[in-house]
Amino acid sequence: MGIKSLLSEPLARYIVSQQHEWIARSVQVQDEWLSALIKKARDTQFGRDHHFKDIQSYSDFKEAVPVSDYEDLKSYIARIKEGEQDILWPGKPLYFAKTSGTTSGTKYIPISKDSISNHINSAKNAILTYIAETGKSQFLDHKLIFLSGSPVLTDTGGVLTGRLSGISNHHVPAYLRSNQLPSYETNCIEDWETKLDKIIDETIDEPMSLISGIPPWVQMYFDRIIARTGKKIKDVFPEFSLFIYGGVNFEPYRAKLFESIGKRIDSIELYPASEGFFAYQDSQEEEGLLLLLNTGIFYEFIPSENFFDENPKRLSIGEVEVGKNYAMIVNNNAGLWGYSLGDTVRFVSTNPYRVVVSGRIKHFISAFGEHVIGEEIEKALRYGMERHPEVEVVEFTVAPMVTASGGSLPYHEWLVEFAKEPVNMADFVADVDRRLTELNVYYDDLIKGSILRQLVLVPLRKNTFIDYMRANGKLGGQNKVPRLSNDRKIADELIKINRS
Repeated sequence: MGIKSLLSEPLARYIVSQQHEWIARSVQVQDEWLSALIKKARDTQFGRDHHFKDIQSYSDFKEAVPVSDYEDLKSYIARIKEGEQDILWPGKPLYFAKTSGTTSGTKYIPISKDSISNHINSAKNAILTYIAETGKSQFLDHKLIFLSGSPVLTDTGGVLTGRLSGISNHHVPAYLRSNQLPSYETNCIEDWETKLDKIIDETIDEPMSLISGIPPWVQMYFDRIIARTGKKIKDVFPEFSLFIYGGVNFEPYRAKLFESIGKRIDSIELYPASEGFFAYQDSQEEEGLLLLLNTGIFYEFIPSENFFDENPKRLSIGEVEVGKNYAMIVNNNAGLWGYSLGDTVRFVSTNPYRVVVSGRIKHFISAFGEHVIGEEIEKALRYGMERHPEVEVVEFTVAPMVTASGGSLPYHEWLVEFAKEPVNMADFVADVDRRLTELNVYYDDLIKGSILRQLVLVPLRKNTFIDYMRANGKLGGQNKVPRLSNDRKIADELIKINRS
């Protein structure tokens, strides 16, 4: 056992003991954070505009601070970008994390000196929690790779600006830097495919033990290594023992990734975003991700079915229930207030508070009133793959077909790129569709009422999704294709690319 793995074990036990302390008083911890955030931001421009000095309770806070999105905070962020201080949070942000928006264009999410520890320590603590539970730490003595965006930062009004993964790269603990790959120079390459080939050059002969990244881009890394070597990943990297991922549901990728690896290995799921690092998998045995309630964020939750109401009910952590879907709202120590992430979560436990990310509040199909959400789509596909174990899925998305050809009934169109297709496609489609009717009563009613017909699955040629991402300038990094849409913009472009 090396010195890094040896020293990690007592540190891991300490981190978990601290974790147990705040878990035992989760509701109180959240109340304390709300008070602390309001007190510190009282004299900011936002605090003055929303009368923070008069807020004495969560009820007062909800009266004073509306639920917002980036557009609502854009005028404040514009002032920060012009160099002003004390706007959303005292002083100036340490960074802006650039992220893509649908209506807002590029978004500039502030990260402060107070909030950077949430991003950095949470990632570190996820690994330490794994070590404490499993006793496995030897991977720290070998090479580690984090497939991420470029760490090159620019200046925006005196604030360093870049992608979150690139910003995080500047804060990798010193004791891990000697283990980290790829090199800084390679990480700075902007073109994903050029960068990926260079990453393979630098890693293929190294004892890689930990690989981290968004599953579709890790799969692309694996595919190119296999093409170059003719070997499974386990034979190229015999020490590879831990996969860390986030950003998308792992289940649709699981079979193909493990087939590429050639053996089962442990994995840790993370829930990071530019707005904060919200949760991580704290157990290899229990379902869900531990919601991080003691890292500078006060959370609110709106039942997803009420999110678009004029005055939706906002709940604090002590008011949530297991099994319900909520839109997650954050208030943090970088100056985001009443900020709707657009994500929905479902609690699987309240002792401790663990969640699964169930989808996006705006990513749903309800062309006919069915309101099918991402979690239901993914569960239905997973059921089909379990019934047809030969199936391996590379990527997929779903859209409504409102006007079907030949005057037939409308349907949901599934666009799927397979690594291995079902032996019997009709049976596979029937199984997926049946499971979706079991998961969504409205969809079931529409099928039984002959308003919709069974889903239609369109197999796509190899690399259709990669070609789509390339055409839209989103290949690699943290980018991903939405699982489902209520219109056909993505679907029609995919079909066009598939035919080219």
